[in-house]
Amino acid sequence: MKKIHILSACMLSMVFCTGVQAQEKNLFAADYIKPTLLKVADWQMKHTNKQTLKDWTNGAFYAGVFAAYKTTQSDVLLDSMMAMGERMQWKAGRRYDHADDYAISQTYIDLYRLKKDKRMLQSTLDSLQKMKEVPGKEAKTHGITWWWCDALFMAPPTMAQLAKTMKDPSYLVLSDTLYRQCYRLLFNTEEHLFARDASYLWDANGNGKKESNGKKLFWARGNGWVMGGLVKYLTEMPKNYEGRDFYINLFKEMADRLLSLQQADGLWRTSLLDPEAYPGGEGSGSGFNCYALAWGVNQKILDKKTFLPAVKKAWTGLNTLLTEEGKLGWVQPIGGDPRRNFNAESWEAYGSGAFLLAGSEVIKLKK
Repeated sequence: MKKIHILSACMLSMVFCTGVQAQEKNLFAADYIKPTLLKVADWQMKHTNKQTLKDWTNGAFYAGVFAAYKTTQSDVLLDSMMAMGERMQWKAGRRYDHADDYAISQTYIDLYRLKKDKRMLQSTLDSLQKMKEVPGKEAKTHGITWWWCDALFMAPPTMAQLAKTMKDPSYLVLSDTLYRQCYRLLFNTEEHLFARDASYLWDANGNGKKESNGKKLFWARGNGWVMGGLVKYLTEMPKNYEGRDFYINLFKEMADRLLSLQQADGLWRTSLLDPEAYPGGEGSGSGFNCYALAWGVNQKILDKKTFLPAVKKAWTGLNTLLTEEGKLGWVQPIGGDPRRNFNAESWEAYGSGAFLLAGSEVIKLKK
């Protein structure tokens, strides 16, 4: 009888392991990913403030929607993006020198490439022309135009897209200049991570914002923005662009560091250097990191043997944050206090956008 029990236990264990393996395999199958992308996009569209469709949160979301459209070829997604653009009259944000107000233009440009309607570009072109000619408030106030690391997702890909679309390299040259200014200010060469902005830098005496364990404060979300932005920037940047190696090397450097900071559940915590201080994996930073690492593997920029397991863990972990209805939880809220309303129910449009980008790249992984 004892042998029978032992045998039964072994069989149950085999069944359980097989079930887990099947479930994990299913997460990477097209017939799982495509409907999941549609579900997430649908839920977020139903819960987005229609009056702020062109703000930075939705700029990141619609970047994910376009990636999901390319993956699924869903007419519903295409029609929804077109409706959004028409509602916003294809206008960029009102602040011509603020990176956040160019995030939505990434989707305008993607749609222009399909529809060839110049209305989709005009507001963005006008804003950037003014940015070239008129000194802006951001540089006057902060010393540089892109003074916070999230900006590196918002504006550089837009400007690289326009450089390619309009066959005007001046947009790329300008973005390259502004990007490197931000890098010199905020990138920590010892930790290989970006500080959120200058208020997160430490002085020569070691004074600055600290986490509970005394470590410097580097956010998963902010560094996720940078990684996601690098993917989109490099995708648009010509292979023979003189400064391309700088961005490839930065991407690799950050990928190596983020790999070392990934937690056992495949996710990254809000504070990269103090993961124990936050209870849940942060959905938006984890989504952008998953997207970036998957792209690096697919483009053969990152070593497949080293990074593919991390991508699989990240995608598996992200799916544990997803509700049956398509809401991505554990997304760090807007603002400077990550603990405020941060729980399994907290969501933001950019979290859904990061998930859509991740899934649209994970589906391309070669078996």
